[in-house]
Order: sequence, then structure tokens, then C-alpha cells
Amino acid sequence: MQLPVMPPVSPMLSKSVAAIPVDPGALSYEPKWDGFRSICFRDGDEVELGSRNERPMTRYFPELVAAIKAELPTRCVIDGEIVIATDTGLDFEALQQRIHPADSRVRKLAEQTPASFIVFDLLALGDDDYTGRPFAQRRDALISALQGAGQSVHLTPATTDPDTAGRWFAEFEGAGLDGVIAKPQTITYQPDKRVMFKVKHQRTADCVVAGYRLHKSGPDAIGSLLLGLYSDDGTLASVGVIGAFPMAKRHSLFSELQHLVTSFDDHPWNWAAHLDGERTPRKNEGSRWSVGKDLSFVPLRPELVVEVRYDHMEGSRFRHTAQFNRWRPDRDPRSCTYAQLEQPTAFRLADIVAGLG
Repeated sequence: MQLPVMPPVSPMLSKSVAAIPVDPGALSYEPKWDGFRSICFRDGDEVELGSRNERPMTRYFPELVAAIKAELPTRCVIDGEIVIATDTGLDFEALQQRIHPADSRVRKLAEQTPASFIVFDLLALGDDDYTGRPFAQRRDALISALQGAGQSVHLTPATTDPDTAGRWFAEFEGAGLDGVIAKPQTITYQPDKRVMFKVKHQRTADCVVAGYRLHKSGPDAIGSLLLGLYSDDGTLASVGVIGAFPMAKRHSLFSELQHLVTSFDDHPWNWAAHLDGERTPRKNEGSRWSVGKDLSFVPLRPELVVEVRYDHMEGSRFRHTAQFNRWRPDRDPRSCTYAQLEQPTAFRLADIVAGLG
């Protein structure tokens, strides 16, 4: 492989802001995709997909390698996001399942849940390095370069109209998108630099604290609190965790929670009472993203309620780690149900990449 920009390359990043920035004509807005960030390097029949941490992901997406050869220019370096789309939105869980050591499993999933590549920036084309050019020029060149795409490789929609960006922010969440990205039209491509802006959804929910995991520092500090919400049938479902506490708070929380510690026999997440595959944080449950970590927990009587901040749901769980907001001693734990959560309108991937609106 001989390209003007060679792997590995760290992608250009964004910093969080509270609201969509408005600077008419100076900013380009895009939907913020929720998948695996990847920089694609293609030189003829050689294709490499690099991850955000610069590790190769090529072997996990054989269908994308074929699509890239069919739909992208012969020699190019393109920044984008790998996603798996369904009729009801993006499926991040299906995407996670693709990171599997068995090639036979990867190829089976590639047929069952094929991935798409959403592209949004151009680093190189032919013999030309585009990283030193302003984004407006890179975007124009990217549009021309993607004339043969559209089956599995898609150009992300973009607009310079902040009102359209605001509508995307509200509407496209139903497809599983994170929010909106704002890019200054004049910026060069700057690897690993936070020179773009991102606005993400922030909501609150009252959750039951059903357990905790210990911090790695020792046996008297809280690492994370396990959160639950009651389903319509009265079952307490596991919805996620909160874990960003100062060290002093981790120690004080440990002492404060001891009076709620109970046995698994008296807990709604009693392992013996649940069938395999039920979505509770089962003891010794593993994850490809946390190999070697002990995910067992200390059960608590579900009597404590906490208000948390979250961006959006993926199925029945918070997509990302929730953030502590405040304690809610005034709330009855049984009132912490899924009914309090907003349900965004569903959108399909095809609606978005078609440049809706």
C-alpha cells in the first residue's frame, strides 16, 4: 500500500458544546453517527479499516471490504463511521457482535447483519494529500469521489443552515443518531485534535439503585452503581450504570450504602431465578470490551432512587454510561418505570443519507 496518507491515522475529534453553534456560512452541520469510527485506506485491491484507537478492523467487516472496492475510488483515504442499520434505526449491539475472534462467526454475521460505511471526510485521493486543505474543499472533492457509491457506502448529509441542523438533531435520534456535529468550513484535517463541535442529547431519568461494583483501588470504594427501571410487568430491568465519582465520594458512598446490602436470595436479580440470556447484569457476565474484568456486583435492596443524565436509549438500556445528577429521596422506587422516558420517532438510514429536508 502506497498512499499520500498512510495508516495508522488518528481521526479528527470534536468537543462537546451545550447548543448547536450558529455562525452563518462558517459552519457545516452533519448528523452525529453512532457506530465504529473508522478511517478507510484503499490502494487498489488493498483495503484497511482503522479504528479510532488506530487498530485494524478490516477482518471484522469482509462485506465492507468488498463494498469499498466496488464503490470507492481506486486510491483514497476516507474518514467515516461503520454502522449496522435496521428498519427501526441503527443497531449498536449487532455492531459489537462483529468483533469476534472466529472468522466463521464474523462471516455469518456479515451475511445476516451487513454493515454500511457512512463517510464524512476526505484525507487523500489518488496521489493528492487533502489533509492540509480546508474542509469545504474536502467536502466538495468527497462528493465527486462518491459518484459510484450508494449501496453500502453512503455520504453523510450536510447543511450550512442551523435551522436544518436543529431539525436533524430533534428528528434523527429515532434512527439511533447521537446528535449533530458542526465543522468550521476552513479547518484542515487535524488528527487527534478536538477542532469540531458536537451537540448530544441530554435527558434525565429517575432510576433505582440495585447494586454496586467495587472500585479497583480497594474493597471500601464504589466503582459504579447499577441502575434499574421497572417494566410494565413489574420486573426490575437493568438499564446501565453510573460511575464518575471523586475518590472521596467513592469511599463515603461505600459506607452510606452498607445498610442496603442484601443477599441474592432477596434480590430481583437473583441469578438462579433467571433464565440464560435475560438482560440483567448476571454474575461473571463477560464482555468483549472488558476481557478479564470481574463484572459481579454487590446486591442492594432496591430502595434508593437517583436522578441521572443520559443521552439516549439502545433498546431497553442506556446507550452510554449515565451521569449522576442528584438523589431523589422523595421518589417511590416503584414509580421509576420506562414510562418516564421519551420515545423518539423512528427513522430509517435511507431517509437520512438521502439528505432529508
